[in-house]
Amino acid sequence: MKAVVQRVLGSSVEVDKEVISRIGRGITALIAVETGDSEAQISKMAEKLVMLRIFEDDDGKMNKSLLETGGAVMAISNFTVAGDCLKGKRPSYMSAERPEKAAPLFEKLLKKIAEYGVEVKTGRFGADMKVNIINDGPVTVIVST
Repeated sequence: MKAVVQRVLGSSVEVDKEVISRIGRGITALIAVETGDSEAQISKMAEKLVMLRIFEDDDGKMNKSLLETGGAVMAISNFTVAGDCLKGKRPSYMSAERPEKAAPLFEKLLKKIAEYGVEVKTGRFGADMKVNIINDGPVTVIVST
């Protein structure tokens, strides 16, 4: 499982010109379920997302996690995060899990994040989404399990 995580002031998802979810301060995570991912990766990713220390403390250092700051998670399924650009000019998505296997794992990830007491919003799996992100910093990191 792999994610591109951005610290955000706000984020929203639009499908068919309708905003279907929105968060304020927190993180937006573009998440790819990869072939072979299991419950172990779900637990690791959930823990990393809520405990990633990318929020500033009183001294302006990135020392606080989402759990400490009270923000929300906008989790977006995004198979292109699994893209491999090492060869040629076109990314290969061979490591991305098939949708019928990825969707239930992604749903389990959302539930696991919520178990930490964090508000979780999402888009629509497999849909053409317009994701609006107000990156704070900008702070963007890649998280992998």
